[in-house]
Amino acid sequence: MLQGLETAVLPTARGPVSDAVITALRSEPSVHFAPDEARRADPYGEDLQLALHVCYELHYRGFRGVSPDWEWDPELIRLRSVMERVFSDALHADLPGRAHIGDVLDELLVEPVDGQGVSHYLRDEGQWWQMREYFVHRSIYHLKEADPHAWAIPRLTGRAKAALVAVEFDEFGGGRGDRMHSQLYARLLAGASLETGYLHYLDHVPAPILATVNLMSMCGLHRALRGALVGHFAAAEITTAPSAARLAKALERMDAHPDCIEFFTEHIEADAVHEQVMRHDVVGDLVAREPELADSIVFGVRATELLEQRLADHLLGSWAAGRSSLIQQL
Repeated sequence: MLQGLETAVLPTARGPVSDAVITALRSEPSVHFAPDEARRADPYGEDLQLALHVCYELHYRGFRGVSPDWEWDPELIRLRSVMERVFSDALHADLPGRAHIGDVLDELLVEPVDGQGVSHYLRDEGQWWQMREYFVHRSIYHLKEADPHAWAIPRLTGRAKAALVAVEFDEFGGGRGDRMHSQLYARLLAGASLETGYLHYLDHVPAPILATVNLMSMCGLHRALRGALVGHFAAAEITTAPSAARLAKALERMDAHPDCIEFFTEHIEADAVHEQVMRHDVVGDLVAREPELADSIVFGVRATELLEQRLADHLLGSWAAGRSSLIQQL
């Protein structure tokens, strides 16, 4: 029997802002939100990032028992706009000065000889429990993989649009439901004896991983940020293949289930091709048509790097201290 769209339950609040949002969603839209707490919130903190993630999820699958009328509720959108401003202002403040788009993309192609990122650690000395935690973190995105970037399609034209659709076609399994990357990730989770439910682990993961997904959603939902969304997509595609190769080696060393390894070997081949398509056919054509978007594309690349580094610092710092990187341990 075919099943309908799987939705998640509302998560547990992590502060006054997320509590106001989650409490409101349990009723029909009729709430006036006070934005002062959001303006004062830590832009990278648990409360604001969870509140943003919950707001954005209303544009994906929604939550079980939550009225679909909340998706475009003016009061909730007004509060979300305040949170987005806090988040965006922090990102701009924490990023380096202006740079040429070609230089920024070239930097993504450089693989440090003495790299010390999460994939390097897991390949060389990581333990299985740490790999399973990594899977849990990434499940927040990979079970909806490619969905945020699809919002760019109606906002592009010409070769950039056609090339981005070609990349997305691969992400969605080339027309085969069982080969969609989100489905491959569900099989990875099952192979690691983890739950495969959509957003099942939302209450387990901390703000750093939520922020990486929130950036995609924010850029996808705002036409003005279409350049940043393309920049994010390009950064992800350019850097994924070498990282996936390291994680595949880590899993082979750990004698992991073949379904765990397959997810990453699939990305090694696919993203090596996508890298060139994104750089030349999507970014190149977009900049040629709309050169004023160059700075926005650079922002998307660098904001992605910043948030991924914050996540890496959290993961490696937690593991170095011998503690779980999750809010709730498995």
